[in-house]
Amino acid sequence: MPRVLVVEDDPDIARIVALLLARNNYQVERANEGRSGLRAVYESKPDLVLLDIGLPGMDGLVVLERIRDVSDVPVLLLSARDQESDKIRGLRAGADDYLTKPFTNGELLARVEALLRRARPAQWSERVYDDGTLRIDPLSRLVHVDDREVSLTPIEFRLLNMLTRNAGVTLSSSQLLAEAWEDPTGIGAERVKFTVLRLRRKLQWDDSATSPIESVRGVGYRYRPPLRTRPRAESGASGHAER
Repeated sequence: MPRVLVVEDDPDIARIVALLLARNNYQVERANEGRSGLRAVYESKPDLVLLDIGLPGMDGLVVLERIRDVSDVPVLLLSARDQESDKIRGLRAGADDYLTKPFTNGELLARVEALLRRARPAQWSERVYDDGTLRIDPLSRLVHVDDREVSLTPIEFRLLNMLTRNAGVTLSSSQLLAEAWEDPTGIGAERVKFTVLRLRRKLQWDDSATSPIESVRGVGYRYRPPLRTRPRAESGASGHAER
């Protein structure tokens, strides 16, 4: 039974959400302020966090940043703030999705199901991708840049995997949302943009001018294998996928 942590200071909303989730076979834990919510993440290790932004004690975005320091647990932000700038701040802080209050029961459940589905190991090709600089093992979910292991969240892994499996091909934000997120609805292109920024930072490819993950203005993104690659002893070749 998936474990969901609801961090919400409004007792009525928290109770309704908890009842809805419990009736749909989720194990629910509740916290009513930021610090207790963060403590529950550390201690209970939930499968999903529903996090209100306007929390007493510690702002929800601060809680989110602290969570991202230690965990890639999927986080769905809940907020009455419906401005685009608020959604962008949430995505930049590391949220996986953003749901504006008031919301329907059906929409909340659909978002929860989608986030939990994405968090499971991706069903991609079992072949290892290795171009001499970047190596991705879909079965173990291990990613290495040169010899450095890189820890990615499930969505970051799915996005990188999709880009490399289509190396040299420009993929639109809509394609990436539909395939890597398995959810073409929601916030849209901004979700892809900020996930790409986080991915580049983790891979230490921050310079957009030289990053193998290229932005194609007005279209989307593509992965272009580095021109200078060094062969790996275990693969003996570059720019290929192996069994």
